[in-house]
Amino acid sequence: MELREALSQISDIHQQMARAEVFRGYRSATVGMSGVLGMLAAWFQSRWVPFPERDLGSYLALWLSVALVSAAVGVVEMCFRAYRAGPGLAREMTRLAVGQFMPAIVVGGLLTGCVYQSAPEVGWMLPGLWAFIFGLGVFASYRLLPGQAFWVGLYYVACGCGCLIWGQETLALSPWLMAVSFGGGQLIAAFILYWTLERYYVAS
Repeated sequence: MELREALSQISDIHQQMARAEVFRGYRSATVGMSGVLGMLAAWFQSRWVPFPERDLGSYLALWLSVALVSAAVGVVEMCFRAYRAGPGLAREMTRLAVGQFMPAIVVGGLLTGCVYQSAPEVGWMLPGLWAFIFGLGVFASYRLLPGQAFWVGLYYVACGCGCLIWGQETLALSPWLMAVSFGGGQLIAAFILYWTLERYYVAS
């Protein structure tokens, strides 16, 4: 019984330490790659889906593919780093980071499915709603990230407002809405990760 209590206390200590540390599992190269992928997808959309308001399915297929590829690469890298670090704080930090961001991903997926199935006429709102949800995910993870990550969350929320205000009629589902919000947001996040967590290691 005492051993079980001791193990439980050690687990609680690990969780408290993990919350007090900065998560280093997000890497600037991976996050930056997702931003570049978003920019390329925006360029590709203008050629593959020239009228997205009439072909919401193809539009969603393109951008959900971008999201899945970006998420898969990020998860694989985080799991690889956690595995190399062995059991302990690094793995606990990874679980906390994934757990804090995962609700935003799930809600975004459910919202997208509901709009596509039941209300495609409001599909033009999706880029703005995605930006809002992604911003909330960043804010939810804020305690594990460098302090400057606050500006990334704020950027996504501002882009969400802009997409909903100006992304209507002729600009509905414009490729540049996602290029500016997702592509730009990820590139800003990559710069912050590099500048705050990685540049000293590279320089040394």
